[in-house]
Amino acid sequence: MTVIRGSRGATTAETNTREAILQATHELLQAMVEANGIQEEQIACVFFSATPDLDAAFPAEAARVRMGWSNGAFFSSQEMNVADAPRSCIRVLILVNTDAPASGIRHVYLRGAVNLRQRGLEDKRP
Repeated sequence: MTVIRGSRGATTAETNTREAILQATHELLQAMVEANGIQEEQIACVFFSATPDLDAAFPAEAARVRMGWSNGAFFSSQEMNVADAPRSCIRVLILVNTDAPASGIRHVYLRGAVNLRQRGLEDKRP
């Protein structure tokens, strides 16, 4: 049965430049695609967010220009400015039509974002 599932990912950009933002986002998208075997025609939509200190480019541009995704619905937003959260962080949520079970979806965290998933779990412990 085909359903929509979400694959999450995050990374950090080295600097607040167009090239650094696009390169980091492209690297993350490539890793998410490879980890989940995603084909462009499976993509329902992609949500991008960036921390307030990254304003030199829209991360979604990497999907169109670097990945060649021309038919997708992309949405960009500014990440919340939470104290002690990683800076220069780009987050991505890809919603895909897939037959994979929820347990088969792989989430990808790169660079300075490698500890985000673990940090979120630790924050919820009593």
